Amino acid sequence: MKVFLTGATGFLGSVLARQLVTLGHEVRAIRRSSSSSSSSSSSSSRLAANNAAFSGVDWLIGDVLDYDSLLAGMKGVEGVFHCAAYLGYQGKQSEDQLMSVNVQGTANVVNAAIEADIKRLVHVSSIAALGRSETQIGEKNESSEWKRSKLNTVYATSKHMAEMEVYRGIAEGLDAVIVNPSLIMGPGKKGENTMQIAEKLAAKSILFLPQGGTNVVDVEDVATGIVAAFEKGTCGERYILAGHNLTWREILTTLSIALSVKPPARQIGKNTFVMLASLLEWSAKITRTEPALTRETAQVASLVSYYDNTKAVRILECSYRPFSETARRIAEAVDIS
Repeated sequence: MKVFLTGATGFLGSVLARQLVTLGHEVRAIRRSSSSSSSSSSSSSRLAANNAAFSGVDWLIGDVLDYDSLLAGMKGVEGVFHCAAYLGYQGKQSEDQLMSVNVQGTANVVNAAIEADIKRLVHVSSIAALGRSETQIGEKNESSEWKRSKLNTVYATSKHMAEMEVYRGIAEGLDAVIVNPSLIMGPGKKGENTMQIAEKLAAKSILFLPQGGTNVVDVEDVATGIVAAFEKGTCGERYILAGHNLTWREILTTLSIALSVKPPARQIGKNTFVMLASLLEWSAKITRTEPALTRETAQVASLVSYYDNTKAVRILECSYRPFSETARRIAEAVDIS
């Protein structure tokens, strides 16, 4: 099958591209000119890390904000996998880019898919698009409704609005499915995504434990779930791709064991954690650097936000490897030199 992929040079997208090529699909993908395979960028490093499978990808220069490049990419393909997203967590500082890439970019993908008469679109959303609440009881599932809350980050809002663009496309005749991965973990580029957590643990620079918990999932399992959503999902349905509900103590301890370092032991409450983040944001502003922790991240990490993966397991036949295995793979990739 001929398929088109956005975000193929990213953490998740690169794994999905490799899986699709390995399965025998003809994969066409767009990348920005700055992601040239001849450069030393993180994108090209990630492509190399995903080995020779990328020799089977038909690369086009483009961007989700360039409608013409999307149309060109979708010409003659049957399926579209929309993985491209901006993951900024700096609140208002990154709001414009979050709304541009995640919302307008998704609207462009949806419109191009309709114009190109694509057989099916799989939109990669996030559990963040389900919304968060301080009064959450039990595990959220696909029927959870978005509600306004001060705990919904700008990123979460952008992913919710992106889903609305997909539903708008469905109303206009597009066959589309949405997947909502939890916190995606796995080996990746140094200093990016969840690798940062392992690197900081290895460097013994994480001194405190947040009091909350979340769901973690292996990047390989998410990519497999995305393919299953294309093959088995129902138009208009969401599928939560979530591995294991764990406290941050469990997550950081498991990673520390894999890294052969002593895990952080001291847990701090939400107010103290947010205050620490405020100090780090202030310091970063003075030094004109990225803060090691933001108030948004501190607030979210202090919540217990768990998710139900029953629907994806039952309908898409998803399965999830133990987090200890994911932690081991991450530890093997950590380089703090």
